[in-house]
Amino acid sequence: MPQDHLNLDFDTPLIFADGTAFWKQVTDQYITHKRGFFILGPSGAGKTHFVKDQKEPHWIDGDAIWTGTRAAPTGEWWLRPGKDIIEIDSRSDVMTAQAKMLGLWVVGASNYWLKPDAIVIPHWSTHQKYIRHREQHNYDGGAKSDAFAQVLWHRRWIMKYAKQGVPQFRSVSEAADYLKSL
Repeated sequence: MPQDHLNLDFDTPLIFADGTAFWKQVTDQYITHKRGFFILGPSGAGKTHFVKDQKEPHWIDGDAIWTGTRAAPTGEWWLRPGKDIIEIDSRSDVMTAQAKMLGLWVVGASNYWLKPDAIVIPHWSTHQKYIRHREQHNYDGGAKSDAFAQVLWHRRWIMKYAKQGVPQFRSVSEAADYLKSL
C-alpha cells in the first residue's frame, strides 16, 4: 500500500483523484469476489487480528484502505471532536463503497452512513479482554482501556444497524463465514 499518507494532517484540504494505481495495488494483494462485503465492528473487536490470521487474503483491514486513500488522517483521529469524526467516517464510507464495488471484502470500524453487510459486537467482557490484551501486546491503534466509555458508545451506535436488519455476530470469523456463504 502507498505510504505517502503518513504526512497528511487533518486540516489538509482534500480532492477526489484518479485511484486506479491505488486500487490496482489493493486488488493485486487481495482476492476480489463477485460481490463486495463490509463487516463493521468497534475498535478492539478482533478485526485486525482476524485479517492478519486469515490463510488467504480475502478480507482487507479497512484502515489500510482509509489511510491509503487519505480518507483518514494520521494520528489518533478518533479522539477528535465529533464533527471531525463524522467527516472522516463519511470519507471512509465513500472508499468502502468503492472497495465493495470492486469485489473486495472489508472489515473495519469507520462508518457513518454506509450500511454494512454484517456487524460484530463481542460480549462486553470479551471485548474488554481483547482491548486490554492489545494494549499490553502489539498495540496497533484504536481504543484503549481508559476509553471504554467511547467504546460502549460506539457499540450502541453500531447496534442501529441491527435494528435495520443487518445480521449481528459475536466474532468477526462468524460474520465472515456467514457472508461467505451468501
